[in-house]
Amino acid sequence: MKPMIGTGTLILAADQASKWYVLGPLALDQRLFVPVLDPYVSFVMAWNTGINFGLFGSDARWMPWVLVAVALGICAFVVIWLIREGAPRGMQIAAGLLVGGAIGNVIDRIRFGAVADFLNVTCCGFRNPYAFNVADISIFLGAALLILLSGPQKDAADK
Repeated sequence: MKPMIGTGTLILAADQASKWYVLGPLALDQRLFVPVLDPYVSFVMAWNTGINFGLFGSDARWMPWVLVAVALGICAFVVIWLIREGAPRGMQIAAGLLVGGAIGNVIDRIRFGAVADFLNVTCCGFRNPYAFNVADISIFLGAALLILLSGPQKDAADK
C-alpha cells in the first residue's frame, strides 16, 4: 500500500500548498482574477459548495458535512477494496490520486464550508465558465485510472 500512501500524501500536499498560495500570498480571494498564461490559463476565485461543476451545491449549513461524509465513505470503500484485492502498483497509485484529492477537498469543506477552486483553462474560442483545483484533477485522473485498470486481469499463463 506504499504507492497509494505516497501518491495520496504527495497529492494532498500539492493541493493544500496551491490553495495556501492562492488564498495567502496571491490573495486571489480578494483579487478574484489573475491571468497566468493569458488567454488560456487564469486563476479565478470560486467557492464550490457542491461537487463537480457545483452539482448538489447548497447554502444549507449541513451540506458540507454530508459531502465530507460521502467523500470519506468513498475513500474508505476504495482503500478497503484495494486491500482485499491485493491491488497492483498501478491501481494503488490511481487510488492515491483519488484519495489524496478527496481528502484535500474534505479539508477545504471543514475549514471553509466550501472547496476553493481557482484554475480556469480556456481554449479555442470556448470560454470555460468553471474553475477547479489540483484535488479535482487528481480525483478525475484517479477515478479514470481505477476504471481502466480494474478490468479483468490476464494471468501470465493466459498469454
